Amino acid sequence: MERLVERLEKAVERLETVCQGPGMCGDGSSKGVAQYVQAFDALLAGPVAEYIKISKEVGGDVQKHAEMVHAGLMSERALLVMASQHQQPTENAFSSLLKPISEQIQVVQNFREKNRGSKLFNHLSAVSESIPALGWVAMAPKPGPYVKEMTDAAMFYTNRILKEYKDVDKKQVDWVKAYLSIWTELQAYIKEYHTTGLTWNKTGPVATEGTKSPSVAPAGAAPPPPGPPPPPAPAPASSSTDDSASRSALFAQINRGEGITSGLRHVSDDMKTHKNPALKNQGGPVRSGPKPFTAPKPACNANPAQKTSLKAPALLELEGKKWRVENQENATNLVISDTELKQVAYVFKCTNSTLQIKGKINSITLDNCKKLGLVFDDVVGIVEIINSRDVKVQVMGKVPTISINKTDGCHVYLSKNSLDCEIVSAKSSEMNVLIPTEGGDFTEFPVPEQFKTVWNGQKLVTTVTEIAG
Repeated sequence: MERLVERLEKAVERLETVCQGPGMCGDGSSKGVAQYVQAFDALLAGPVAEYIKISKEVGGDVQKHAEMVHAGLMSERALLVMASQHQQPTENAFSSLLKPISEQIQVVQNFREKNRGSKLFNHLSAVSESIPALGWVAMAPKPGPYVKEMTDAAMFYTNRILKEYKDVDKKQVDWVKAYLSIWTELQAYIKEYHTTGLTWNKTGPVATEGTKSPSVAPAGAAPPPPGPPPPPAPAPASSSTDDSASRSALFAQINRGEGITSGLRHVSDDMKTHKNPALKNQGGPVRSGPKPFTAPKPACNANPAQKTSLKAPALLELEGKKWRVENQENATNLVISDTELKQVAYVFKCTNSTLQIKGKINSITLDNCKKLGLVFDDVVGIVEIINSRDVKVQVMGKVPTISINKTDGCHVYLSKNSLDCEIVSAKSSEMNVLIPTEGGDFTEFPVPEQFKTVWNGQKLVTTVTEIAG
């Protein structure tokens, strides 16, 4: 009963607010600002401000990244202000209006790519994987689930941060909580104000490509006085009259019934091309239908040198305690031999290559690799395979855990000393584990990809689904 009363009170509050103006809040300080813009300002002043504050305390690349995220959120606010005062534009015009947001998303993601050697790379990755959530304004009819999907993409990296700093640095844990709360609050915001897509004004002028957002300051700052209303669009001279006359003439013709064909000219056999082939050979322009659309070729194709200049350089180097193996192609003899227990190896975007790591190392990560073969001796931590395709990993010594995420095609060859290895997989397919036999060969076992979940009365029980074939 108490919950029902509470819900009724909230409903009354919202009705009172709406009564003071369509989409406006009742307090004088925010007069003229749409209710959902003010709600977005509350999100900026709450979770976003906390995220910015903690990011400044962490400093370095995290602080720079946070400033870029804030710029993206302000671009989104500008679009919300525009939508609150304009009717929905055409598809082409809307694409142009989304450009500032999409460009800022690209800036955030490029910063991660340029700083792969950063000590806070997991922080940068968590932000880069989830920042496309700002594109919810273009996602109809389910913008909320889209934001959740982008948030889930960040969880892999935020979990790594929590695992690394849980008992070491509380500030890093607070950073994760603050950042994830932005997207959690945004989902709640969308559910309340933009359930099926961005809400546009029903009575204002139609937004166009050149429409600029009014300079409405976020809540807390005194907004400038509103400018004069836009002049009404000039009505085209006699356009409505001409349209009405044309429409009347059309219906008059249709109402004639069979008589509508009386004005058509008879076509005799000698005027038909299929009965008089000589007509096809006569000169003169031949009318044809419109040509099919072909996309214009990009200008960069004219200069192949530009295309190759954008290719990232191949790396195999030790940077601090991290071995970086990046952008290797068709390299079949890559070897890392001078290893130490505290070192880690990060292998990124390598294709058609083979890498051997000798000695004992802390951890190995394969990221965005294709047709890569990895052979290693011992790993004391974890071997991670992320966003890769058609990779083969062979353990010569011992490894406690192998993690496979977002990977299609992965063969893991275990040694006799590593048979107790734990293999954790998610969002992956075509995984096989090969177990050594007494004769020196391997027996292949597929990792299950299909599961069945049932409710047993108390909890969900998930089992592997056996497919007969």
